[in-house]
Amino acid sequence: MTFPILSLMIALPLAAAVACLFLSAQGARWTALVTTLVLFVLGIVLWANYDVGGPQWQFTERLSMGSPYLNWALGIDGIALMLIMLSVFLMPICIGASWNAIQKRVPEYMAAFLLMEALMIGVFAAQDLLLFYIFFEAGLIPMYLIIGIWGGAERIKAAYKFFLYTLLGSVLMLIAMLVMIGQAGTGDIPTLMATDFDPSLQYWLWLAFFASFAVKMPMWPVHTWLPDAHVQAPTAGSVILAGVLLKMGGYGFIRFSLPMFPEASAQLWPLVFILSSIAIVYTSLVALVQSDMKKLIAYSSVAHMAFVTFGLFAFNRQGIEGALIVMLSHGLVSGALFLCVGVIYDRMHTREIARYGGLATNMPGYALLFLLFTMAAVGLPGTSGFVGEFLAMMGTYQVSTWGAIFATTGIILGAGYMLWLYWRIAYGVARTPEAAAMTDLDRREWALLAPIAAVVLWMGIYPESFMAPMRQDVGRVLDRLERVTPAGDSRPTAGNPAAAAPAASPKPTSAEGAH
Repeated sequence: MTFPILSLMIALPLAAAVACLFLSAQGARWTALVTTLVLFVLGIVLWANYDVGGPQWQFTERLSMGSPYLNWALGIDGIALMLIMLSVFLMPICIGASWNAIQKRVPEYMAAFLLMEALMIGVFAAQDLLLFYIFFEAGLIPMYLIIGIWGGAERIKAAYKFFLYTLLGSVLMLIAMLVMIGQAGTGDIPTLMATDFDPSLQYWLWLAFFASFAVKMPMWPVHTWLPDAHVQAPTAGSVILAGVLLKMGGYGFIRFSLPMFPEASAQLWPLVFILSSIAIVYTSLVALVQSDMKKLIAYSSVAHMAFVTFGLFAFNRQGIEGALIVMLSHGLVSGALFLCVGVIYDRMHTREIARYGGLATNMPGYALLFLLFTMAAVGLPGTSGFVGEFLAMMGTYQVSTWGAIFATTGIILGAGYMLWLYWRIAYGVARTPEAAAMTDLDRREWALLAPIAAVVLWMGIYPESFMAPMRQDVGRVLDRLERVTPAGDSRPTAGNPAAAAPAASPKPTSAEGAH
């Protein structure tokens, strides 16, 4: 396919964002919705034309920008394809979720979301190091505005915290990028992925990239910006923050940290496992005591992202594929959970769990969908959550028994806080007259939640659709890691049925033989 489809997918939302600024509130809403739906169709075209098992980089575009170190270079592999699909799938749902909820500065709000979409696609499609950095950092700006202008009562504090945390981490990454370009003489990402940097240099480069990606994931202890940002952000802001922006950290690890710095990754994987273990247990326990629904789901996001870091640094296929599926699943499920919170918030204007109860009686449709997403978050077989978590844990166990034990603890605690949340909201008697009077989902809300429910079940029942495009690219990362794969402390041994068979039938004794 010679058509520059990736450039179009970046340019279209940018043009629509500028157009929104000159339109009325209703005009901006429709422009944003139509644009995001067109991008979703282009995403499907991208997926339909992607050659599974073909060349590593497809739909490549290259245009010199007058500098040897900065070029307009785009192209995607299977991993980037799946994350672009996640972005274009969630974005029309975000616009729909904001349709009635946002009443002030509507054109600017829609423009911020369209700008966000362009930058997200740019992050996953960039094949130039500095171009990636520009897209990666520029994504801060629309999110900062969305939280700071249209957020809750403490939005200013949350916006500043979000901005400063993510910016500080990324400054170190920029320095590391400049060093890499100086060493390799190019900023081309495919070339750098095959470059062997000096192991002593790798160590420092890995730490600089880690500073940025760990904040973005976020990993413990640099996670504290996330609950604040989620609580203050409008519903659609939370959906896109949980759905796509957190995935940029995981994408960074698999695109840069693992293939470019394999020796450093092998040296520092225990650090990642220790931080992930603490994150899974600590944030799950904190989630158990939350009274605000959004805050509970935000802490659960940190716990789920720990599965991703476990899987990625397991240095085996099960772990990495599991981590990628957890990323996709979490993007859908946490986005859907934030939408579910938004639905009842629009009716009662409170996120306090104690104010609700008995919603299964007067909102059966809502209770059913909320149950499905809760079960997916817990990791029920048949939902998207199970596939990813199971694979990630299998991969983790091959490297570290203790890591697998902590991950299992996270699943048990996760079931605890998610099911308890559901029980308090959906069952029992309504705790307030307002909760008892709430009406079930309208057509717009069904249209937002039903597609996510369908994809969550599709991914749980037939995950191969999502794993097939990524399989070859995971193999390429593993080829880079092959020489440094740690031995691990688990020693799973295969059975030996051939040797065991004779032992099963007792030999005749000498007495028996004498007869």
